[in-house]
Amino acid sequence: MMVATLLLLSGFVILIKGADFLVSGASSVARRYGISNLAIGLTVVAFGTSMPELIVSLLAAINGQSDASFGNVIGSNNFNILCTLGVAGIIFPLVVQRNTIKFEVPISILATLILFLLVNDRLLWNSGDNLLSRSDSVILLLCFGGFMLYVYRTMSRSNDLEQGTPAKVYKVSTSIALITLGLTMLIGGGKLVVDNAIEIAHHFGLSERLIGLTILAAGTSFPELATSAVAAYRRNTDIAIGNVIGSNIFNIFIILGITGVVSPIPYGEALNFDVYVLFAASFALLIFMFTLGQRKLDRWEAFMLFAGYIAYTIVLVSLEG
Repeated sequence: MMVATLLLLSGFVILIKGADFLVSGASSVARRYGISNLAIGLTVVAFGTSMPELIVSLLAAINGQSDASFGNVIGSNNFNILCTLGVAGIIFPLVVQRNTIKFEVPISILATLILFLLVNDRLLWNSGDNLLSRSDSVILLLCFGGFMLYVYRTMSRSNDLEQGTPAKVYKVSTSIALITLGLTMLIGGGKLVVDNAIEIAHHFGLSERLIGLTILAAGTSFPELATSAVAAYRRNTDIAIGNVIGSNIFNIFIILGITGVVSPIPYGEALNFDVYVLFAASFALLIFMFTLGQRKLDRWEAFMLFAGYIAYTIVLVSLEG
């Protein structure tokens, strides 16, 4: 137990430093090639910080732990909106690009809706089994292709390059090295956190669903939390927001898409409660972004998101009992 705790803490340290390297390298690339920080956050950073979710969900599905696989993704998305943006917004108020309000957040809500429709056959159509089949997974992957086309088409139209603290521009080789090292540390640190958090959770007799929604979700989302927190501290709010929204879209379209193609995943209807929380959190974020027409997530709004995550976790634990 003591060894697991020490390894867990070591994982946190590796995550934070890895996030620092990733943000530095990604910001440098954005400035060198005139790519918006938001586009970098929605793609390179989001994909990198979503790697732990891919690894954990894929292994869980292959091992027949469907609740852990779905719980990891749904729980991670809830964690990203409520906790990650909550913490980042408390560190520094997050200015939101117009496109984020009009397109990216609605796309993340649409992704959740598509997943809900695909896996709730019994609830919606009163037929079949609740299953993310291979054909369902292909639909998710095609949706991801559409999202990437949207990002590509909007990359050159953004004018957010001067937003935030100016990033240092490194040589291309140095930027790639920083991004690679950062991603490696995020994945390695995330694995340390997840493995040892699960060991501690099992020690206390927690269920597979609760572990997926809390321990696994939080553990695999610590790369997003560390990255967005560091980005917010550096006043690079586009990467802080793009990382979260991009990761949520990646988690549903790519993580579950790939996982379901490899191994179809049974879906437990009890997880619908957590999907409803995800809808509520996403709409709350959208409303906060519109507050007073400022296109900004203020500290008090970020605190409300964070408080919402605490309340959600308390409800999950109480339902377990």
